[in-house]
Amino acid sequence: MASFHTIHGSGTTHQAEPITPSELRSEFSHHDPTVARVNNGSFGSCPSSIISAQQRHQLLFLRQPDYYYFNTLKPSILESRRIIRSLINADHVDEVSIVDNVTTAAAIVLQHYTWSFFSSAFKPGDAAIILNHSYSAVKKAVRAYISRAGGHVIEVPIPFPVKSDDEIILEFQNSLQMAKANGRKIRLAVIDHITSMPSVIIPVKELVKMCRDEGVDRIFVDGAQAIGNVEINVKEIGADFYTSNLHKWLFCPPASAFLYCKMSDELSDLHHLVISHEYGNGLAMESGWVGTRDYSAQLVLPEVMEFVSRFDGGIEGIMRRNHKKVVEMAELLSEAWGTELGAVPEMCSSMVMVGMPACLGIKSDEDALKLRTHLRECFGIEVHMYYRAPMEGEVDQITAYARISHQVYNRVEDYHRFRDAVNKLVKDGLTCSLLPN
Repeated sequence: MASFHTIHGSGTTHQAEPITPSELRSEFSHHDPTVARVNNGSFGSCPSSIISAQQRHQLLFLRQPDYYYFNTLKPSILESRRIIRSLINADHVDEVSIVDNVTTAAAIVLQHYTWSFFSSAFKPGDAAIILNHSYSAVKKAVRAYISRAGGHVIEVPIPFPVKSDDEIILEFQNSLQMAKANGRKIRLAVIDHITSMPSVIIPVKELVKMCRDEGVDRIFVDGAQAIGNVEINVKEIGADFYTSNLHKWLFCPPASAFLYCKMSDELSDLHHLVISHEYGNGLAMESGWVGTRDYSAQLVLPEVMEFVSRFDGGIEGIMRRNHKKVVEMAELLSEAWGTELGAVPEMCSSMVMVGMPACLGIKSDEDALKLRTHLRECFGIEVHMYYRAPMEGEVDQITAYARISHQVYNRVEDYHRFRDAVNKLVKDGLTCSLLPN
């Protein structure tokens, strides 16, 4: 049984009652009961009590929007920013802005660097460096903003499967050295904290330090999957910018995320993509009002903190248990299928890559998507699939990995269903070439 936890907020202190198994089921009773949902990493999950808190904000605004705008919205956003500041160990609340998602945060930072090219502060050919496994939307944003402005984009080839941090550090160092040998000035490094696909925890502190030592101007850490999943200490990480989605692993509704900008003179030059009434009052204020829209998803952090406090150890306890359970389930699956994990357990968060049986004949991204769709439509299993091109000389190679997640609503039966479905496909001799497009 979970222990009692103290909640601090709004000037009050009280004891949170430990959540019971029946209450936990009720909090996620809106999930489709026919689906084994082992893909929390894509869209996150939101408890019923948080949805109710969001709806209260929505109704308060609709009931009397003028009052809500002048008296409730700004202080509520400020309270959420204060909670985030505490969670990530930022020095000051002014370093924290709330935005819709990580894609928006990345665009805010990249837009700033585009203007640096246009203003001739940067020279054509100056570079940005990213990981080859960076999230597709962010990778495309880097190319759209930097390449079109005359900059060069360098991709670091991170190996997968990966066995140690040293492999990642070595590849990153090699890419930096090659870039410097070509005489390029690296203006921005974009480093994932946890790569989305394939999912691996990146040694961000070591890579940030390397960037500093090698003279990289600024470092932006994409922690889309991080908050509520792994510990974040922005002062220890040492990057100039850090962003994470609040709706992935911290139980907020979409769309809600934060962008941390280390206090500096440059911070005053960052602006939200949407110019509205708060323009010129700092990024945090600009982000707090981008016109009439629904801000409710960004205002429920107090209720989220109350929800997580009902679990033994709070959010830290949830993270530990999610990691332990997802590794256990991944090992169960890989043993059943005779495959391997995509990374050692200590490089995994609450998501693990599990090799799929080679006999399924997954030979392309399209095949991986077809199999994912087949599992959803025929077996009620929602799971992400990753295709890996075979390396030269491999025999009976694993060409695809499933990314499984574990969140508090998951049950062992979810993973057993996935195991049994794949075993049936193998027994029936099904290959992806037989699946419809």
